[in-house]
Amino acid sequence: MIMNLIGKIIGNRYEILEEVGLGGMATVYKAKDHVLNRLVAVKVLKDEFTTDAEFVKRFNTEAQAAASLSHPNIVSIYDVGHEDENNLYYIVMELVQGKTLKEIINSEGVLTWKWAVNIAMQIASALEMAHKRGIVHRDIKPHNIIITEDGIAKVTDFGIAKAVSNSTITAFGTTIGSVHYFSPEQAKGGFTDAKSDLYSLGVVMYEMLTGKVPFDADTPVSVALKHMQEDPKEPVELNEEIPTAVNQIVVKAMQKEPSARYQNATEMLHDLSKALKDPDGDFVIIENKDGGYTRVMQAITDDQISEGKKEEVKTKTKTNFFTEHPKAKIAIIILGLILLFVVVFLITKIAIDGGITKKVDMPNFVGKTLEEAQTMAEDLDLTIETEEVASSEVEEGKIVSQDPEYSETKIEVGTTIKLKVSKGPETAELPKLEGMKIEDARVTAESLGITLVEETENSDKVEQGVIIRQDTAVGTLVKSGDTVTVHVSAGAEKVRVPTVMGMDEGTAVATLKNAGLNPTVKYESREDQEEGKVISQSIEQNTEVAKNSAIEIVVNKIEKEEKTIRISVNVNSIVGSNSQNSNTTNTAGTNQEDTVNVTILIDGVERTQENVDVTNNAFVYTYKSTGTHEITVKVGSSYTRTRRINFDESDNNRQVIFDRNTTSD
Repeated sequence: MIMNLIGKIIGNRYEILEEVGLGGMATVYKAKDHVLNRLVAVKVLKDEFTTDAEFVKRFNTEAQAAASLSHPNIVSIYDVGHEDENNLYYIVMELVQGKTLKEIINSEGVLTWKWAVNIAMQIASALEMAHKRGIVHRDIKPHNIIITEDGIAKVTDFGIAKAVSNSTITAFGTTIGSVHYFSPEQAKGGFTDAKSDLYSLGVVMYEMLTGKVPFDADTPVSVALKHMQEDPKEPVELNEEIPTAVNQIVVKAMQKEPSARYQNATEMLHDLSKALKDPDGDFVIIENKDGGYTRVMQAITDDQISEGKKEEVKTKTKTNFFTEHPKAKIAIIILGLILLFVVVFLITKIAIDGGITKKVDMPNFVGKTLEEAQTMAEDLDLTIETEEVASSEVEEGKIVSQDPEYSETKIEVGTTIKLKVSKGPETAELPKLEGMKIEDARVTAESLGITLVEETENSDKVEQGVIIRQDTAVGTLVKSGDTVTVHVSAGAEKVRVPTVMGMDEGTAVATLKNAGLNPTVKYESREDQEEGKVISQSIEQNTEVAKNSAIEIVVNKIEKEEKTIRISVNVNSIVGSNSQNSNTTNTAGTNQEDTVNVTILIDGVERTQENVDVTNNAFVYTYKSTGTHEITVKVGSSYTRTRRINFDESDNNRQVIFDRNTTSD
């Protein structure tokens, strides 16, 4: 049993969010990749597979190979890892939103033949690419095929089945995989290759078209034996709406002998594509057990059955006549022998003379130009009929195919041969790719036969993986082989958040702006922190965020309670004490008995008031701090006194008096 992983982080980056699936060999979880900030699927292998060192080695090799596959119909593998602490072996894959094909079949029963063929083509396309890379799936079944909300089929678990089949393929008495989709050679435990995958795809098509698997029994062994020994009912017997060509494709894919099946996915794709255009065609060729070939023939009609009954009555009538007239029978036999001699003589003479009609070697027109074909036909006294068809593989004006097909036989002079002439690749209007997910655009491009050139660029408006714009305009006529450049969003440009903790406000704001962020400042009063410095930031350092993201910093701004000190200066007392010794005017040039200049300095800060009336006794000074302050008072040019006074938090509106009796501290 796998431990409860919900809420845990594996590989130092994948946070397990919830369980989304449970299979025979692994449990699948939905997880968040904290490095790339995206949702992924994490498949964790069950314990019974992690104890086999040889299996683990093969598993890593095969999973790494499967990770190299990049195809719109294959679930991408992002990472393969092992966590020593809990002995976990896991695979990180693309998280696909949709249902498995098995779930769809269970809910809908029989799929329409066009939908079934479309899904089969997508699976075959995935197999085609994997097989060319030397990777065989070995476990193709509806459970391993996910259909997205857009109708895209995605095949999962590539390469993993090989790791299982090469190791111990049973775990506690149960076979890995589903025997209902095994090829006969898999059931025998023999060599498997790409043709085994195509057999399994044939079984999947069978189930889509009929709602049932071709073989079923009470035990897996019984099902396996049926795959090896019995021929299934043809799909059309269970669903009469299945077209002839589609039925024959399934029959050919499910041949017991690998050599009688499709030899590669490309061949099967070709027939599936033709079936969409010509569902009742007879182009599917199936090799019989005796080595011959068969094609589809029309069913016998009621009229033909009636004719057969009439012939049977005639035969019986003739038999009764000869029974009643034995001499007539002898005469007819003698006459028959004479006629036989004449016929043999004539046939022999015709053969010696070259036949009744002249015959010529069948020519091979394929690959020739139409002009060359016409010349060849005239020289051999043959008739040709031509039909233009689109082809991306055969040059325009050259012969694509002929009917009857070329063989080393003779044909009669005057025979009509039908030729299909290439008119070049079929053109189509380019649809709007802008706004599509790149995976869907790839499928569209493949259907048109065009090649996408993908260029990525950052965008803070368009979601990652969505096409921002296309260089070729919508509606432009394109043909197979053309290239179209699309610009795909890589998401908003990312920047890394620096730390500004402990910086002063100006430096912090400048640092964040230079890093590509949009800072705002908030103030708090914290007596335990340094005044004017940044004490927190809303996004931690080294976090990757979109460029121009907002970030808030908090600057420590200590708020001090406003205090008031009242300084009282008894001007009259001070000036009066000096008037008897001097009759000079003050610095303002007025009589000292009327006005005088008064200067107050608090901690060196000067506050001067000129032409103060001698009767004025006080000045008020407001300050915002406590502690010791030095206060100096100057009256005119002859009076200067300095006092050092300590104020605490309780002092407010305190009065300090200066008069003629005040002395300096």
